[in-house]
Amino acid sequence: MKVLLTGGRGMLGRTLVSELSGFEVIPTDLPEADITDPAAMDCLLKDARPEAVIHCAAMTAVDKCETEKEFAYRLNAFGTANVASACHRNGVRLIAISTDYVFDGALDRPYHEFDVPNGGATVYGQSKFAGEQQVRSLCPNHVIARISWLYGKGGPSFVHAMVKLADGSRPELKVVNDQIGNPTSTVAVARKLREILKRPELAGTFHLTCEGEATWYEFACEIFRQLGIEQKVIPCGTADFPRPAPRPANSRLDKMMLRLAGLTPMSGWKEALKEFLVSEF
Repeated sequence: MKVLLTGGRGMLGRTLVSELSGFEVIPTDLPEADITDPAAMDCLLKDARPEAVIHCAAMTAVDKCETEKEFAYRLNAFGTANVASACHRNGVRLIAISTDYVFDGALDRPYHEFDVPNGGATVYGQSKFAGEQQVRSLCPNHVIARISWLYGKGGPSFVHAMVKLADGSRPELKVVNDQIGNPTSTVAVARKLREILKRPELAGTFHLTCEGEATWYEFACEIFRQLGIEQKVIPCGTADFPRPAPRPANSRLDKMMLRLAGLTPMSGWKEALKEFLVSEF
């Protein structure tokens, strides 16, 4: 099967290139693939003739989205619409990558795929939700895959940031303990996307985060524990680290659609982290 990637040089895209063995993977990114150019996307699919597109390209700098709102919508909504419409015109299955930020994070349980998103309180979340809506309306043969708290080979990610900060120069690190989510490796996501690619009849929205949950503080402690790093970590609140874009207090995603579709569960987050740390550090 021939699979074209947008955002192929990003963290998830790079992992997909290495993990989708047995598939003919075509990684694209700027300048050869400009998702904001509808004609260019159409030509790209006509020339490459893939059976599926995994759309990873996006503006993911959450705080930057707040100050560059129109650019965020240009990439995350308009760009996604161009990919979706080109896929539909060319008879290509679309797998579009989205985010937990489409929810406001106020729920007291993990969000499942049938909970109604509202775009949350950030431009990033609103623009990604707008992109989801474009996919649903323009390309019926689609899967929307929501991910969160992602880390992968080469970064950038929370894991890489924590390891860099724990260089022995800081007696203690303060890490937020009032936000909770599912730490997720790009490898775990790539393996599940492989399963979905092999099931062409599947459509709809799927949550693809690792099983289990943690706060950022708990995540940091587990990183240091597994690496054997002696680093004092102090739990703190979100208010101690004000950011332009508010972070959702609850980023947990329930994988109901994986269960309903009879797909295997996602990896446990601690096991996925161990596999990653062994290969990366």
